[in-house]
Amino acid sequence: MAIFFSRMAFLHTILFVALSFSDCNFIGVESLGINYGQVANDLPPTEKVLELLKSYKLTKARIYDTSPQILTAFANSGIDLIVTIENNALRNLMDLQQALQWVTTHIRPYFPATRITGIAVGNEVFIGGDTALMANLVPAMASIHAALAKLGLDQYIHVSAPSSLAILSESYPPSAGCFRQELAAVMPQLLQFLDSTRAPFWINAYPYFAFKDEPNNISLDYVIFNSNLGMVDPYTKFHYDNMLYAQVDAVIFSMARMGFGGLEVRVSETGWPSKGDENEVGATVENASIYNRNLLRRQLANEGTPLKPVRILEREKEIKSELCILY
Repeated sequence: MAIFFSRMAFLHTILFVALSFSDCNFIGVESLGINYGQVANDLPPTEKVLELLKSYKLTKARIYDTSPQILTAFANSGIDLIVTIENNALRNLMDLQQALQWVTTHIRPYFPATRITGIAVGNEVFIGGDTALMANLVPAMASIHAALAKLGLDQYIHVSAPSSLAILSESYPPSAGCFRQELAAVMPQLLQFLDSTRAPFWINAYPYFAFKDEPNNISLDYVIFNSNLGMVDPYTKFHYDNMLYAQVDAVIFSMARMGFGGLEVRVSETGWPSKGDENEVGATVENASIYNRNLLRRQLANEGTPLKPVRILEREKEIKSELCILY
């Protein structure tokens, strides 16, 4: 299926997997879904998307807004849906009354017919250096959660904020994982909020970007899950045979340094480009297919990371992980 990745403006034919790594050491792929982006060419109509979801037995989706058309179309579909609040709305939503109005307008009319299970407050807020936007994030999340609670919806809908790996100042080796110093004020607030509401930490992790920047120093096999020697973390002695798991563990170590090592981590986006510009080394259909196939194979086997290797616990498994295809 030809799909478009709007942030990088090149064609994808890949799957995106949202993985779950928590203190209970559970990981698995019990249900499948899509990241349903709207900024692209030749997108199929929503009705066609629903047909594709059902034909492939996909049961989860995320959209990057709160499109009334999509929310209405997904009613009674049985698809769990995550909606997104755009970054430019965060300032107003710090106010509880504004947040209540937002939830009343964008969530309540559609729920529970449309199975909204999560609200992504912003997307990758910590890139770009907008300190005001960063400062607005947690207050906006708290207001949205309070509005959900006021309407009795907080037990059904969790609130989180997808971040990119740019939040880390160190990620190699994984045990050295550390958040950027300029996030020292806001990151503990975010982690405390997620901990208090039992919401997951969402991370958008793309090993491709690291490979593209250093193709002569990073093994392609290591980043696309092919057989390779891998690396050993000199401090934990954990062996990593792929970069994605190393990146996830770096995030977990970073949270642990702030006292929140027990938070669940979900990889909300990952993937590999099938086509790119001249300087985008390795962006091929073959590599995208290999990355996708290898990652799916390992996740369908309920594989964890070296830091979180055991797959146990069945509770809440219906929201523990999602396989995502980005349109």
